[in-house]
Amino acid sequence: MFLDPTASHLLVCTALGETYYLHSQSRQPRPLARLRGVPVEAVAWCPALPTASTREILLGAADGNVYEAFVETATEFYRKEDKYVKLLQKLPDGPVTGLWVDALPSPGTGTGAATAGGGAGAQAAGRQDAVVRRVMVATPSRLYHWAGKVGKGHDGSGSIYTKLFEGEEPVVHELSRTSAAAASMLVVSPDAEEMPRLRAEEMPERAFAWLSSHGVFHGKLLVDGSGAALGKKVFSEAKLLPKAQLVSPEGPGRRQVSTEYIDAIALTQWHVISLVGTRVVVANRLTGAIVYDQTILDQGQKAVGLCVDLQKNTFWLFTPQEIFEIVPRDEDRDIWKIMLQMQQFDAALQYAHTPAQRDAVAIASGDYLVSKGQYSEAAAVYGKSSKPFEEVALNFIDNDQPDALRKYLLTKLGTYKKSSVMQRVMIASWLVEVFMAKLNSLDDTIVTGAELSDTLNPKQTREQLDAVRAEFHDFVNKHKSDLDPKTVYDVISSHGREEELLYYANAINDYNYVLSYWVQRERWSEALKVLKRQTDAEVFYRYSSVLLTHAAADLVEILMRQSNLNPRDLIPAMLEYDRTYKGPLSQHQAVRYLQYVVNQLHSSDPAVHNTLVSIYASHPSKDESALLAYLESQGDEPKFDPDFALRLCIQNRRVLSCARIYTSMGQYVQAVDLALAHDEVELASIIADRPVSNPALRKKLWLAVAKKVISRQSGGGIKAAIEFLKRCELLKIEDLIPFFPDFVVIDDFKEEICAALEDYSRNIDALRREMDEASQTAANIKVDIAALDRRYAIVEPGEKCYVCGLPLLSRQFFVFPCQHAFHSDCLGRQVLELSGPAKARRIRECQVQISKGLVGGEKREAMIAELDALLASACILCSDYAIRRINEPFIKAEDDKEEWAL
Repeated sequence: MFLDPTASHLLVCTALGETYYLHSQSRQPRPLARLRGVPVEAVAWCPALPTASTREILLGAADGNVYEAFVETATEFYRKEDKYVKLLQKLPDGPVTGLWVDALPSPGTGTGAATAGGGAGAQAAGRQDAVVRRVMVATPSRLYHWAGKVGKGHDGSGSIYTKLFEGEEPVVHELSRTSAAAASMLVVSPDAEEMPRLRAEEMPERAFAWLSSHGVFHGKLLVDGSGAALGKKVFSEAKLLPKAQLVSPEGPGRRQVSTEYIDAIALTQWHVISLVGTRVVVANRLTGAIVYDQTILDQGQKAVGLCVDLQKNTFWLFTPQEIFEIVPRDEDRDIWKIMLQMQQFDAALQYAHTPAQRDAVAIASGDYLVSKGQYSEAAAVYGKSSKPFEEVALNFIDNDQPDALRKYLLTKLGTYKKSSVMQRVMIASWLVEVFMAKLNSLDDTIVTGAELSDTLNPKQTREQLDAVRAEFHDFVNKHKSDLDPKTVYDVISSHGREEELLYYANAINDYNYVLSYWVQRERWSEALKVLKRQTDAEVFYRYSSVLLTHAAADLVEILMRQSNLNPRDLIPAMLEYDRTYKGPLSQHQAVRYLQYVVNQLHSSDPAVHNTLVSIYASHPSKDESALLAYLESQGDEPKFDPDFALRLCIQNRRVLSCARIYTSMGQYVQAVDLALAHDEVELASIIADRPVSNPALRKKLWLAVAKKVISRQSGGGIKAAIEFLKRCELLKIEDLIPFFPDFVVIDDFKEEICAALEDYSRNIDALRREMDEASQTAANIKVDIAALDRRYAIVEPGEKCYVCGLPLLSRQFFVFPCQHAFHSDCLGRQVLELSGPAKARRIRECQVQISKGLVGGEKREAMIAELDALLASACILCSDYAIRRINEPFIKAEDDKEEWAL
């Protein structure tokens, strides 16, 4: 029976030459008429793995013929399942014992993993439309290999393999002196298991094995190539596993087996399973070593054969009575060792499972590469191994391989954990030295190359220099945390590598070092470029003095963009700059910055304002406009220290500014005296007008101005002086006369004297009128007082007290001009309630002393008069007392509510 890999098609062949076909969807097998009388011994299924029909398949017969057939299911009774059967090849050397067909990559599509199909129930993974295929046919003495294009017609219209068998000559592997009693078969390895550590292109190629009387001939089903060349390559790389090695017993004490032939074989991914009599012998197909030899069957028991599920990677041994499963466990555990012994290091690394195995592969691979002189490749491998660091490093040094040493150190540095601080720092520091030496060597080569151009290629050297520099930059950025700044600075400086030094400093944000470097070399533009990227205020404070001296304008631009600076800490730099500055005040950069701080940042720091005043006052220019403008902007509450500013202005003879400061301090006399001392009469007059709320002071100031003005005039100038002094209305001519010199003629100010006398006369008349009005007012007051003594009030007989409601005439009472009347005791109680604490206390004292007779005579009369005055000072209903009672309710708690009911 032959079952295809999809389990859709089954061929059942009998000893009488009858062949039946059963499809998975059919209920009963159907005989294949065209195959009647053909003793089928092997089947190669279509690589496309069809399920509806078999498509083109190859059949091998016991008479040595190879047929192509196309079989499909047929529900109509008149249709045959076999669409065609065509004889392709007749082999002269006996029965066909094995067939295999797989699809090869078409020319131009590149190489890839083997795609295969059919042949003793094998799976195919080829492309459905592939036109290049491989056919292998096995007989007891020969193994044939065809590879080439096949024809079209996959729909069953005709044979497609005719083109291959007619157009290509097979490559034959032939054995001599074969035994007809020995078994013969052709098997292939199952589909490769997908391993997550391997990529698709790294999957192992499918293997084949041909069993003959000589043993097992096995190799890889290579796919790179076509035609006879591919067959020759497949057979040349294949190896023979001798029969004696599999049949002979292993170890002492094992009895001699009765058979001397191998009954059947099967292939796993890495081993050959052989059925030798009652034993199962497993040999590694890479080395030929026997890895398993176990007697499975009882004496006299015979196995029917071995069967392999190529898709599921399962292996079965069956007898007429029993089925055994052969289970490979961890089959590839020692493959890495074998690959290592064969010096196939990449393959060994692929199959190394544990870190120890990968380390052993890496060490062996590195040693091999070093032996071949491939130091750079060995460096990358050694870096991931546990080979002693000193041994590897000294090996590279002794062989003068700095590039390999650099690569090794970089790789090794990447293997250490972050916790291995000491190792990482030491290797990283050494790498800096290696990089610098390499860069210097390349620079020397370039310089020398200009003279020895016949032997050197400067362009290639420059490209290499750029590549190494870029590698150094990557190294610094990646491992800057592993580098000790002081060590790196010392190493790079010792090599004179300025560019690398600055790159490292910038990479670790050591801007102090970069700034110091450029400042020491007086490269101000580079220093400012670095400063623009800073946010640390301390950097600005440290370098502002020197930079302000040599690049003031650019520095101020940078300072004005910084919002985290304290202007007070920049004052020393500003003063140092002012000390050496010789230009105009309009271009003074310290003033520019301080004005920005004052006007834009609205700083109220006295130190900033005092510095600005100091620079203004000490500038050699005689122009005080800038200082005066600043002083005016400060108003009457300046932020600077007035005493400090005054001393500076006096010291530098800033008269106008001094006067302005005196004025802001309220020292008008000193301001006027200073202005007059410097003949600034106009300024003095302006200052004298300032104390508007103090006429006496204002007059005093104007008198000082008048004295100065008059003293400066003579002859006809007196009249002009008097006109100037008329600006103050407080000055009179009599106040000015003492200031005139003795020789002044009165005619110069006769009109002013006359006007003054007329003013005096008018004032006297006004005073006289006021006196007469006052006398009349006094007389009227006396008449009113006399009339008060005769004032009276009329009390009607039935009038009641406004407090208690009882008749008023029942006891002593008071009557007010408003016609309100109260009993004296009722009025007293009300006044006590409404009066303040002091007045109430005095009323009680008077009442007690009068009622108890503590005083007598005139004192008693006086106290009674005082008490009456306290009680009858105002009516309690229409005076301040009534206003105090505004919050009292009309109806009190003790009142009768019914009287007020509506």
